[in-house]
Amino acid sequence: MNRRFVAVLLLAILSIALVWRGVVPAISKVDTDFPNYLTAARIVVDGGPVERLYEDSWFQSQMRRYQIGKPEEGKFAPFPPPTALLLVPLAHLTPLAALRVVTALSALCLLGSVFLLAKVLSWSYLETAVFLLLSGYANFNALRFGQPYMLVSLSCVLGYYARLRGAPFWAGVCLGLFVPIKYFPLVFLIYFAARREWKLVLGGAVATSAVLVLSIAVLGWGVHADFLHSILGTHLTARLSMQSPFSASFQSFDALFRRLFVPDASLNPQPWLALPRLDIVALIVTKSVLFTTAIATLWRSARGGVIDSVAFSIGMLGILTLLLAPATATYHFVLLWLPIGLLINQFYREGKPVMASMMLGMYALIGFLPYGHTFQFEGRGGLTVLSFPRLFVLLAMFWLCLCFVWRRRADQIPVSWGRAGRNSFCSSDSSQGLSYRRAP
Repeated sequence: MNRRFVAVLLLAILSIALVWRGVVPAISKVDTDFPNYLTAARIVVDGGPVERLYEDSWFQSQMRRYQIGKPEEGKFAPFPPPTALLLVPLAHLTPLAALRVVTALSALCLLGSVFLLAKVLSWSYLETAVFLLLSGYANFNALRFGQPYMLVSLSCVLGYYARLRGAPFWAGVCLGLFVPIKYFPLVFLIYFAARREWKLVLGGAVATSAVLVLSIAVLGWGVHADFLHSILGTHLTARLSMQSPFSASFQSFDALFRRLFVPDASLNPQPWLALPRLDIVALIVTKSVLFTTAIATLWRSARGGVIDSVAFSIGMLGILTLLLAPATATYHFVLLWLPIGLLINQFYREGKPVMASMMLGMYALIGFLPYGHTFQFEGRGGLTVLSFPRLFVLLAMFWLCLCFVWRRRADQIPVSWGRAGRNSFCSSDSSQGLSYRRAP
């Protein structure tokens, strides 16, 4: 009863915070980000020259024409071309009305994710709702800025649920639908391809291809060619127009190593060491080590007797994707709903409640990090590392996954989970029912 009371109280507090910091700003005024989506949709609906979408000055002139947002802050890059189609159904609305519709849709996606993830994890709706709301600023800013990431996250949860329900083709469709717009689900499709789950991969390929064909048919090939030749490369290296490549707001290794090693008279006058070549070396070595370590860990988890290697792999790959990303924002972390939920569940199922609590704590910490206090260290030589807290918390989550697999006792390999369905982070004894056998 005490645990339930605490969960209800926490849900009430988090819900109030969500409404106050996310919903109210979104229904009151149009902030940054959303005007870029809506302006692109208006251009498409009006039959404008979409091949000019990536010309910042021209795009800003269209924002002035439509009176959307702050033109001096607007740009379509680095969005992939299909992104211009996202808000086409809402293009006839005023900016504020369109944002209110998107906010309502995102709120429904949040509720839908609670319902589906509770079924996937066998948690109560109360526990699942608290878990999702612990995303904190990820939720607030996804709503406030009119970002579609709650919809993308819901599609990932729905895809995983469909796979559990024995519908691999439709699982792939759910995972592949947003790949041409937001790349995150692609890593899951690659993973299932490695597992030779071809029906699922086929569904993903069909959905992805359908979106791309529609985009080319509506927008033409020119803007897609422009994206491939001029935009994609700069996006993958975090060199975005109108944004400093040194910014700690990216919270990535790309930005960190530039801050530490690449001098710039105006943007980075105080690097830790003025060794520009070390930037590239450090970045390649770091990402290579992370990637190869992840592959080895996934291989070991598949052969080391974990209860559900797929669940663990999806969880670890979600963390790895954001860890290797050239740039992340707070709202990207709603994409961790499914991965972190699966990992917490996996840790409890294998009798690792401390690891589960640590993962949950780091997930909540990312949701409520006081970035205003950490950014003051940006550009102050070696102290710059203190301005990248989210990156290092994410790295700690990755390290916890490694410890879970590589520090397993050789004589204890879990083979069953006796408590059908009841493995929650609010449970007082989530390891009950777990049995072991001696490894051969």
